[in-house]
Amino acid sequence: MTDKPWPARLSPGALAVVQELPEHAKEMVRDVLDIAGHDPWSFAAFDSRDPEGEDVRSASVGQLTVVYWINRPAGRLYVLDIVWLG
Repeated sequence: MTDKPWPARLSPGALAVVQELPEHAKEMVRDVLDIAGHDPWSFAAFDSRDPEGEDVRSASVGQLTVVYWINRPAGRLYVLDIVWLG
């Protein structure tokens, strides 16, 4: 994998998960975060019953789920967790 920067900041837990993923899954995470970075509210809220939690989103594609927080003041995403079912 190339050493290009991630399109979002990763929590320590998310970084540990990424390091264990196969290469194709790492690229999928990178692609999902790149898409989410352009329009972070396009993915569903993690808990739609929580109106104050609108900035915590869950992006799911196939076997991959990325849970991220939209850091409005910094203008970037912060990845809370990554789940890979593979």
